[in-house]
Amino acid sequence: MKREERYQKFIDYFSTHQPLAETELYYENPFQLLVAVILSAQCTDKRVNMTTPSLFAKFPDAKSLSKAEFDEVFERIRSISYPNNKARHLIGMANMLLKDFGGEVPSAIEELVKLPGVGRKTANVIASVIFDKPAMAVDTHVFRVARRLGLTLRAKTPLQAEQQLVKHIPEKFIARAHHWLILHGRYVCVARNPKCGECAISTFCKSYKPV
Repeated sequence: MKREERYQKFIDYFSTHQPLAETELYYENPFQLLVAVILSAQCTDKRVNMTTPSLFAKFPDAKSLSKAEFDEVFERIRSISYPNNKARHLIGMANMLLKDFGGEVPSAIEELVKLPGVGRKTANVIASVIFDKPAMAVDTHVFRVARRLGLTLRAKTPLQAEQQLVKHIPEKFIARAHHWLILHGRYVCVARNPKCGECAISTFCKSYKPV
């Protein structure tokens, strides 16, 4: 099967069966999503969602977070992975939002990646979820599932995978395709012992080996 055909089958299936896929992180505004995505690095969305209510109650916006003491933030996110680094990143991010962006979350990826704790993946999430831009955030789930399905070829880095996915997925589907790949990797095409017997798209998966 040609790669173009795999892409078409992938899009056809998910646009029909999961047309409204979206992030599982809880948020009410761009600032909250930015905080949640920073916290989600190497951590589950479930754990982040258990942590952010207390954090947002104390620090609802960039201004309040910018004035926070390190210990205040650390205590509220200590159950998250790498709480020391992330506490510093959050305070630094809030200060830069105020200083350079008038307290508003910028929409441009080039500006987002300037913020402490924000790499290309996080920036792409914000650009696609908040600003509906055709940005493809590649995390471990996206990287793994795209490779297994045969959507990416010889991609050795998240950026290489991102470039291939953006090239082959129609612009109007790119933001949703990010969630399709993440959710499929989170619940079906898991890292160890993927649930191929339950997978509805195994018929066009390059890695699937029928027993």
